[in-house]
Amino acid sequence: MIDVLVVEDDFMVARIHRGFVDGVDGFRVVGTADCGEQALTAVAELQPDLVLLDLYLPDMFGLDVVPRLRTAGHDCDVMVISAAREAEAVRAAVRQGVVDYLLKPFDAEDLRERLARYRSRRGDLAAGTVRGQADVDRALGRVAAPVAAPTLPKGMSVETSELVERALRAADGTLSAAECATRVGVSRVSARRYLEHLTVTGRAEVTLRYGQAGRPERRYHWRVP
Repeated sequence: MIDVLVVEDDFMVARIHRGFVDGVDGFRVVGTADCGEQALTAVAELQPDLVLLDLYLPDMFGLDVVPRLRTAGHDCDVMVISAAREAEAVRAAVRQGVVDYLLKPFDAEDLRERLARYRSRRGDLAAGTVRGQADVDRALGRVAAPVAAPTLPKGMSVETSELVERALRAADGTLSAAECATRVGVSRVSARRYLEHLTVTGRAEVTLRYGQAGRPERRYHWRVP
C-alpha cells in the first residue's frame, strides 16, 4: 500500500480528497493536515509515501513545506493539488521536485489517473538498480503539465467559478440560475453568467423547461464525460 497524507485547509475538501484516494487500489490515506506546520508534524509521525499538498495554506505557502521536509530528512513524494494557476507557482513546484501538479477543481478520475501514473513510476524504481534508460526517463519525467483550464472572461473570478461548478456537480438533476445563486451566495445574473460559461466550454449542458406561459426556464446540469 502507498500511504498518503492529505494537506488541505478546507475540511470538506479534505474529506472529498480522502474519499477519492481511498477509492484507488493500492492507496490509503493515513492522515490529514490543515496547515503547513501540522503537515510537517504529520509527516514525522505517519511517515507517508506521498503528500497531496494544497498551496494556499493559512500559515504558509504550500511549497515552503517541501524544503523543510527535506531538511528534516523526509523523502516522501509530493503532489500539488491547488487552484494556483500562476506560472511561477508551477515553475517553483518543478524546482521543488513535485511528482505532479493537479489543478482544482477536478474529479475522481483526474486524480485516479495521476495516482496510477505515480504508482507505475514508483514501481519502475522499486528495485535496487534500474533496468535501463526507459526507467530513468520515466522517473525524470515525473512532473506533469497542469490540467489546462479554460480562461475565464473578464470580470469572472476563479473562486466563484469553482463554487458554481461545485454546486452544479453536487446537484441531484438540474439547476436553474436562481437555484444556483441561492446555493453559492451570488446574484442570479452572476450565477447565470458562470453557468453559461460552463456550457460554452463544454463542461455543462443546458435544457429548456417550458411552463404555462412566458419564456422557458434554462436548466443546467454537469456534463458527465
